[in-house]
Amino acid sequence: MQTKDILSRFGVKDSEKLGEIVRFGIVGTAATAIQYGVYLLLIRWLPPTFANTIGYLVSLTFNYIASTHYTFRVKSTARRGAGFVLSHVVNYLLQTVFLNLFLWLGLEKQWAMIPVFCICVPINFILVRFFLKKK
Repeated sequence: MQTKDILSRFGVKDSEKLGEIVRFGIVGTAATAIQYGVYLLLIRWLPPTFANTIGYLVSLTFNYIASTHYTFRVKSTARRGAGFVLSHVVNYLLQTVFLNLFLWLGLEKQWAMIPVFCICVPINFILVRFFLKKK
């Protein structure tokens, strides 16, 4: 089976989209690591929701620059920036809800973000791609 056949089975029709997915993974991993690192540092002094908010804002800044220049290779415009922020507002709200849910369920605050990321990162990819690639 050829690579193109394998990719098409997963809904990837060309190598450009595959490259986009790989680059998103790299940028997303770095942004998630930044957010989680800031969160872990700050939960020593702040409630988890506040620690996550600050980590999210730091990560958001990095993520926008890297997403426009590296992941999707598009020019940064006010419209794309607004869409990016809007998609991240949705993602942030989802993260906040799930973080508080997992804390309420008894997960330790240092581990509660792990399942949050597992749920929210795929949703965020779809939202960000929609807003940045929209013609």
